[in-house]
Amino acid sequence: MEEFDIIVIGGGPGGYVCAIRAAQLGHKTACIESRGSLGGTCLNVGCIPSKYLLHSAEMYHKANKEFDKIGIMTSGLSLDLSKMMSQKTKTVDGLTKGIEFLFKKNKVTYFKGHGSFDSNDTINIKSSDGSDTQIKGKNIIIATGSSVSTLPNIEIDEKIIVSSTGALSLEKVPQKLVVIGGGVIGLELGSVWMKLGAEVEVIEYMDHILPGMDKEVSDSFHKILKRQGVKFNLSSKVNSVKNNGNKAIVEFEKDGTNHNLEADAVLVCVGRKPNTDGLKLDSIGVEQDDKGRVKIDKNFKTNVKNVYAIGDVVVGPMLAHKAEEEGIAVAEMISGKYGHVNYDVIPNVVYTHPEIASVGKTEEELKKQSIEYNVGKFPFMANSRAKVNDEADGFVKILADKKTDKVLGVHIVGPDAGNLIAELSLAMEFGASSEDIARTCHAHPTLTEAIKEAALAVDKRPIHM
Repeated sequence: MEEFDIIVIGGGPGGYVCAIRAAQLGHKTACIESRGSLGGTCLNVGCIPSKYLLHSAEMYHKANKEFDKIGIMTSGLSLDLSKMMSQKTKTVDGLTKGIEFLFKKNKVTYFKGHGSFDSNDTINIKSSDGSDTQIKGKNIIIATGSSVSTLPNIEIDEKIIVSSTGALSLEKVPQKLVVIGGGVIGLELGSVWMKLGAEVEVIEYMDHILPGMDKEVSDSFHKILKRQGVKFNLSSKVNSVKNNGNKAIVEFEKDGTNHNLEADAVLVCVGRKPNTDGLKLDSIGVEQDDKGRVKIDKNFKTNVKNVYAIGDVVVGPMLAHKAEEEGIAVAEMISGKYGHVNYDVIPNVVYTHPEIASVGKTEEELKKQSIEYNVGKFPFMANSRAKVNDEADGFVKILADKKTDKVLGVHIVGPDAGNLIAELSLAMEFGASSEDIARTCHAHPTLTEAIKEAALAVDKRPIHM
């Protein structure tokens, strides 16, 4: 039986990054992945293919609806969806092979198969051909990620009633798409198909979209999406979804009245659940919470001394970059170094158009914690680069401590928000004040000037508003 210093179960963003860092630190390292390709949900059926489709759909939409405004005429434009999907698959395949190359470069041993515990230091790997292999590890890290959740009495067939996975591979643009769930994934994938020509209607149980985000951001983005053509049913409960062969019927309750919607496709996006089934955690006594997540301490240790867990299987936002940070941190802690994850500075991005990005506290959280704060806001409508690019929807909003001026949270709705938030994340990591940001020279004309102006607005002294 081959022995390793570290065994990582799961080859997603948390797992493969953890394995590479462990190998860099001199450990004999193995990584087990059941999918048959590395990168996890994120790379195979999540972040990467969805962003490819978001980008492609936005380019098609602009060429189809907006280019004529700037003098670029595109008569005879057509959509070849199969070619778009083929290129998406090619892109994903290239990236997964890139991770395999990194494993070879760093001497990580890669096992294809499903890993489960035989004991606290022995993992059984069942390959796709049914054969079993056992390996031993001094330290074992659970990084098995998450999978889609659904609602009771809804059967996902990935053809008409689809999860986020099926929504990435529809064979044609549906005339009518109903999205159940107004969170990040539902709005991103709904945006893809809307930009490609579908009529999109969202059903959300809460009274607002993007639950958990800053309410002003949520309300503003709701208005933007409505202008783009998305229809919404908020405070609505889905009772059933039935497949009648060619279409689906969604029955939902709103304001005490039952409603029916007929759709060519229904996308169910109601959250994700940790992948812990099949690991045989009970056999070694690993404790889990009521949501199936693995319980860990501040050093990512479970109650079993040599077993750790990171990423979507533990408490915290189910984000690839959060999992990566935890993967590096646990590898360094096992090596006797100081691994660190600052959970107060984990950026969150919605890759629609315009994008949404946030880091730190929302106004609602600050009020709940009785923290006094000042607000600085600046609209992209007053930013010269956003205006010339005809992307002036949204704003930058900075929340700073009323006494110390330390930045506590930043929320952006607008063009390239996912990249803009990095400056604010770095500022918060170093404990910057809004004055620090305001006194930093920002290039002109750039979108980043909206950040400087929002920082100036905290002290009520913006220049261009």
